[in-house]
Amino acid sequence: MNVSAVVPAYNEAARIGAVLRPLVSCPLVDEVIVVDDGSDDGTADVAREFGVKVIELPENRGKASALDAGVNAASNDVLLFLDADLVGLRPEHIERLVKAYASGDVDMVVGVFSDGRVNTDLAQFINPFASGQRVISKDLWARAREKVHEMDYGIEIALSKLAAKEGWRKEKVKLDGVTHVLKEEKRGFSQGVKERFKMYGDMIKWLIKKI
Repeated sequence: MNVSAVVPAYNEAARIGAVLRPLVSCPLVDEVIVVDDGSDDGTADVAREFGVKVIELPENRGKASALDAGVNAASNDVLLFLDADLVGLRPEHIERLVKAYASGDVDMVVGVFSDGRVNTDLAQFINPFASGQRVISKDLWARAREKVHEMDYGIEIALSKLAAKEGWRKEKVKLDGVTHVLKEEKRGFSQGVKERFKMYGDMIKWLIKKI
């Protein structure tokens, strides 16, 4: 089974190395694609240092569009989605996600934070299927794109709702010691809060939207 990893990134130059380092060292991942979603901080340059495929979008289009650009460029049918701001990611976490999918008994694998930071652990305990760490096939991604548009940060909620509606088989995998950098830490308090409310708005929209 060949796997393409897709990492959407917006202004993550200072953090993306912590995700790419374990990715490129994981023998179960055949291709790594970073989609720079209109960054202005050199994210694409940092990614190229790891020898991965880099796609640069001319402007910030949002997470769903960045993922879609990566999927379109992927050489393999099995896709691994990882956020660019993860902390504590190790090759064994990636192996667990891929092996869970390779079992052949699931349509989508979702990675859930555990024993990382209290706030991120709690958020994913309450709503594990809002996680951005997933393994899914190109066919099911195409199915989601056919049914769902303008997802942006609501992409994970939209995927999970479609999975529930269509009866996709799902499995959760604990990612012990993994968390991510909060938006307020990355962008500063004011901008971080603004981006957080946008993210929550997208999620709420897809929670109530009919698919």
